[in-house]
Amino acid sequence: MRAVIQVVKYARLTANGEPYSNIDKGFLVLLGIKNTDTQKEADYIANKILKLRVFADQNDKLNLSLKDVDGQIMCVSNFTLYGNTKGTNRPDFISAGKPDMSKPLYEYVVNLLQKEIPTKTGVFGADMQIESCADGPCTIIIDTDNV
Repeated sequence: MRAVIQVVKYARLTANGEPYSNIDKGFLVLLGIKNTDTQKEADYIANKILKLRVFADQNDKLNLSLKDVDGQIMCVSNFTLYGNTKGTNRPDFISAGKPDMSKPLYEYVVNLLQKEIPTKTGVFGADMQIESCADGPCTIIIDTDNV
């Protein structure tokens, strides 16, 4: 499982041409699910996202979590995070989880996040556009293959 986490001042998501969800200060999380992922990887990713300390404290050190700053999460499924361009310019997505296995894992991660932090989503498999304002910018990548 792979998460690209961007600290944002806001994020707005449109799905199929219609406004769908938005957040204020928090994390825009693009979540990629690999074809071999299980709840073990989902638990790890959700826990890391919830405990990530990337907001500035009173000494301007990145030391505060989403909870500390009353932040929100927008979690969007993104199979293209498993696009492989090795040896080609056109990515293949062989490692990306198929919808029948990745959608339940995505929903599982969202449910774990929602227990702790207000969390909005995209629409699984839909054509989506995301407008966001990066803060910092601060972008973190978490990959369970590197644990």
